[in-house]
Amino acid sequence: MPVLPITSIFAAVSALALVALSIPVSLRRTKVGVMAGECPDETLHRRIRAQGNFIEYVPLGLISLGLVEAQAAQAWMVVVIGTILAFGRLLHAIGMLRGSPPVRGFGMLFTYLALVVAAGRLLLDTGSWRNGDDRRERRLRPQAGNER
Repeated sequence: MPVLPITSIFAAVSALALVALSIPVSLRRTKVGVMAGECPDETLHRRIRAQGNFIEYVPLGLISLGLVEAQAAQAWMVVVIGTILAFGRLLHAIGMLRGSPPVRGFGMLFTYLALVVAAGRLLLDTGSWRNGDDRRERRLRPQAGNER
């Protein structure tokens, strides 16, 4: 099984970010006395949507990032895609929590960009593999002296 150190770092940061987005939701729910579902409290609604939108986009982003890394993309590419995703999610959360549609919009654009670049890289790599490029086979074969 491949080790994915770059994706692991982004997954860890994302886990911490999700906790950071979840705690304010829990605290606000306790304060307004609504433990489940929606309520007319605008602050709670913004916090729920910031957290929910994070949950909607980050898992597929991390899966895509991990697949890009597993297909032996250059480290800089994996870092760039992960950074764009993380920056997009940060901007989106700030925009949601502060009620700033432009900041939220830029966050979504960066998120979309990260997903499209990752998808493109995956499709290109898959295409070269199907066309007889042996890069994938070389990555899967143990190198001399590296057998376990």
